[in-house]
Amino acid sequence: MTRKLLLWLAALLPAPAALAQLPAVTARPTEYFAPAEPCAEAHIRQALRQPATTVAHRRQMDRYDVKYYKLDLALENNSRAVAGHVWMKARNGKTKLESLAFELFSTYVIDSVVVDRRKVTAISRTDGDVTATLAAAIVPDALFDARIYYHGTAPNTTTQVLASNALDTRLSPANTNVTWSLSEPFGAYEWFPCKQVLTDKADSSDVWVTTDKINKVGSNGVLRAVTSVSATKHRYEWKSRHPIAYYLISVAVSPYVEYMNYAHLAGGREVPILNYVYTQSFLDANKAGIDFTPGFLENFSSLIVDYPFADEKYGHSMAPIGGGMEHQTMTTQDRFNLPFNLTAHELFHQWFGDNVTCASWEDIWLNESFASYGEYLSLQKFNVAGARPWMDDTHARAMSAPDGSVRVPPADTTNSSRIFSSRLSYKKGAAVVHMLRYLLNDDTKFFQALRTYQTTYANSTARTRDLQRIFEQQAGRSLTYFFDQWYAGEGFPTFNVEWKQAGNTLQLRTTETVSMPGVTPFFDTDLDYRITTSTGTQTVRLHQGQSVSEFSVPVTGNVTAIALDPDQWILNGAGTVTRNDGLVLAARPAGSALPLQVFPNPCEATLHLGALPAGRWQAVITDMLGRTVIRQAVSATAATLNTQALAPGLYQVELTTEGSSQSRHARFVRR
Repeated sequence: MTRKLLLWLAALLPAPAALAQLPAVTARPTEYFAPAEPCAEAHIRQALRQPATTVAHRRQMDRYDVKYYKLDLALENNSRAVAGHVWMKARNGKTKLESLAFELFSTYVIDSVVVDRRKVTAISRTDGDVTATLAAAIVPDALFDARIYYHGTAPNTTTQVLASNALDTRLSPANTNVTWSLSEPFGAYEWFPCKQVLTDKADSSDVWVTTDKINKVGSNGVLRAVTSVSATKHRYEWKSRHPIAYYLISVAVSPYVEYMNYAHLAGGREVPILNYVYTQSFLDANKAGIDFTPGFLENFSSLIVDYPFADEKYGHSMAPIGGGMEHQTMTTQDRFNLPFNLTAHELFHQWFGDNVTCASWEDIWLNESFASYGEYLSLQKFNVAGARPWMDDTHARAMSAPDGSVRVPPADTTNSSRIFSSRLSYKKGAAVVHMLRYLLNDDTKFFQALRTYQTTYANSTARTRDLQRIFEQQAGRSLTYFFDQWYAGEGFPTFNVEWKQAGNTLQLRTTETVSMPGVTPFFDTDLDYRITTSTGTQTVRLHQGQSVSEFSVPVTGNVTAIALDPDQWILNGAGTVTRNDGLVLAARPAGSALPLQVFPNPCEATLHLGALPAGRWQAVITDMLGRTVIRQAVSATAATLNTQALAPGLYQVELTTEGSSQSRHARFVRR
């Protein structure tokens, strides 16, 4: 069956509703996220799986670059038996290659290995590490062709607590047998020979599966043909021409019912969404949830960049996977009743995790936190009432223990349960993304940063420092302090506020305590204060630059209430806001506040600062409501501030330096 025929058949189905006509949300908002993160749930079932290869074998594999995988396998929906071959094209590195190193689980029989049409002379195996001695050496920089013929049964690890199979066969809730793959993080070699290195994406891939004619096979890319090979067997032939990480190559085999719907991108492009569902009754029960997918895809495309695989497809293959797995262009998923939680999450992975893949498991939050934040973005668009409960729940889970870093420590990058920690990689990571959005204080800049990240590292891999650099470009300053405390640091702050009103001035003292003082003793952050008076409500953004920070804010009318971080931007514990009519703000030491010469005043793009003593200075510019609008490091030799991002108006600049109680102040006008 050609792709053209598939699309023609799908066109007979009713077209999906427009964005504004998505299925109505009638359930309570909190019902749209589950008690546990389903994506994490699927991965944590693999908690005992460790990387199989040795450092020495990894070095041997790094001598070549994989360009292409073709899997040509025989699979059934009721067996873990695998037979066939994998065709790998690769480019040799800078030295002569006399042996080919790859990974394949030790119980498989390797029938033969053929490299550039010559059968290898010897094969050595140590557990999953395979080394094939070549009949003729491959010269530097040369393209070569390797075909590995093998057969056997995928390992069954279900007897191990919390473990799972990379290739699993089970009875679905619909009483249909399903065989499916879940290779992340280290399991691909349990069902096909490969190189399990994140930074080596294959440029393209094919997955051909021969199976009983009752079955359909879901996989990556475009279904080019379904070819009859005997009276009882046919072959599904999937082709993808996008770079793909080894763990995103997938199969799902079952007598599925097929349902197609479509997303529509700007410019009139149509993206087919192919859904393989257990049975017609399961389709009837899950259709409303599935039908959220086009709207989610269209929304993500408008916020970030167009769906990266729009020339192929998106889709779902159902399997009793215990959650979902973001296989490129065709997610494997076990439910659709929580579309904002699971469907949106796995779909946003197509951008964050598939198009751009983390370059190390230490950076797994680049996949999982953004996919989790995709849930929030979908709620903001289609179920606004559910967005705040989702963020409240995310913060509560992130702070359910006092410690923990988003950064996976290098020693733990072999530990699946730590890599896929729901509390840290998913929930705290999503809170960090949300705080980056708050830090920029401009959604145009925030989504531009995400677009830049996607376009810069499309079809490739990225690390946390790459994301940091892009956000620094949008912020116009170093964000090392932010990533040190929220990404590499541990714990969270709690803020206790005291206040009193003195005439038309609100006096505030905010004291910060932290949950892990031995690791992260202080969190430098802005905070929103919502001030309600007898004349109305205003929100001011103030900078918590030390453990005890004091502020004076002009107000009109009588203050009746103050709410700290009312919109849940900052990950912080339950603090207090207390009226204290005896509050006395600390007086500045004599001579501590020195005038600062600034010019030109009014200024345009650049504000020059007067002579400064040698040292590292921090400049903070606030508007007349006390909101921090720019924070920038300056030095005596480069004493200028870039004010181009400021709207015309009156501002105050304060300069402070380490090791001194003195500060310097000035007011200026941005023309």
